[in-house]
Amino acid sequence: MSHPNFVSPDLIRQRFSKAMSDMYREEVPLYGALMELVEQTNRHVLDSDPQIARQLNSTGEIERLDLERHGAIRVGTAGELATLARLFAVMGMQPVGYYDLTPAGVPVHSTAFRAVHEASLQVSPFRVFTSLLRLELIEDPALRAFAQSVLDQRQIFTPTALALIERAETEGGLTEQEARDFVEQALETFRWHHSATVTAEQYQKLSAQHRLIADVVAFKGPHINHLTPRTLDIDIVQAQMPAHGITPKAVIEGPPRRQCLILLRQTSFKALDEPIAFTDQAETRGSHSARFGEIEQRGAALTPKGRALYDRLLNAARDELNDFPNEANAARYNALMTQHFGEFPDTYDGMRREELAYFRYFVTDKGLAADELKSLTLDDLLSGGYLRVEPLVYEDFLPVSAAGIFQSNLGDAAQVNYGVHSNRQAFEQALGRSTIDELGLYAETQRRSIEACFAALK
Repeated sequence: MSHPNFVSPDLIRQRFSKAMSDMYREEVPLYGALMELVEQTNRHVLDSDPQIARQLNSTGEIERLDLERHGAIRVGTAGELATLARLFAVMGMQPVGYYDLTPAGVPVHSTAFRAVHEASLQVSPFRVFTSLLRLELIEDPALRAFAQSVLDQRQIFTPTALALIERAETEGGLTEQEARDFVEQALETFRWHHSATVTAEQYQKLSAQHRLIADVVAFKGPHINHLTPRTLDIDIVQAQMPAHGITPKAVIEGPPRRQCLILLRQTSFKALDEPIAFTDQAETRGSHSARFGEIEQRGAALTPKGRALYDRLLNAARDELNDFPNEANAARYNALMTQHFGEFPDTYDGMRREELAYFRYFVTDKGLAADELKSLTLDDLLSGGYLRVEPLVYEDFLPVSAAGIFQSNLGDAAQVNYGVHSNRQAFEQALGRSTIDELGLYAETQRRSIEACFAALK
């Protein structure tokens, strides 16, 4: 049981998410424009589609919609990743899922730090997609050793942040003042730095190997490279971005547009080209592009059976395209996705009956008023109007989509073929713990909702 004077980890996370958003809005003005566009779009959807408004109100998602965003960072060493895990734990965030991006030519593997219980997610669904650079993929031994030496010399956490992490671990939480100090100090790890820690020539060598390697290695810390709000209609946002001075990427990542949303759809604008100073330059003369804007639309979480079907249909569409989705083939890619995903049921009832998606169950007024329901099955209770269901929102990420977002901001030249297998064991060893199976979390939430319904029914 937590100490009465300690601030809830959920509230610390909520405060940190807001502070991160405020900082990023100052650093990247286009993020502010993007937030305004998303807010306008969400208001339009809620005003024009009563069904979506009803669904969000009944599940409680409406309260978290304006709070919902995720960030993304990239770290360079096992020690940085392990300490980040401790920092996020203070905010009630655990590592969920393992994502290997090397098959798409991005030399990182990743996890998503987030809350894991539905009650905590309602307070703050803030997530941070966190990637660890795979230094072993740098082919040049001298460059690999140089990158390691640069990373070994940096400290990405303030002394106060480290002390507060240790205090939270030792005492079991943070007081009000400590929580305020923690948010302020933890934010410093994610701040943008206009000065590099390498010379212009060293930066070019790292960038020539892979632009993401330069982004991770050449700076004092893992600046947040995007912060993503949730929209209720990503197609509207994609179409409206140019009118707001924002150029979107050519293709929306994830499943095609559907009546009943599944998983995650994402789009972004190109990374900003920002001035930086190298260690051999007296003033700002170089430039670096890393930070970009991203928008997401979230749908139903899929079961293992549903994910297998999703992956099969996605692979079929991409195999037929036989190319990396880009501006030149965007229309054909979208058509192929729509064609292949015609096989995926587009009703929530169909997805539930075929066990393709996870749902949350609720007792209706009729159910509460009923006298004797013991002989009825779950399907009987639903068809009789004693229960109702809403799809569980997908809280996680898609490796192909994440790689597509990264690639669109790194440029086509960044596509490298890494002929290696994923290395989850090495990632979890660096992390200092196992990552959590996200599908198991959805199954537990669904099970808890069914048990709560049965307990409420007579």
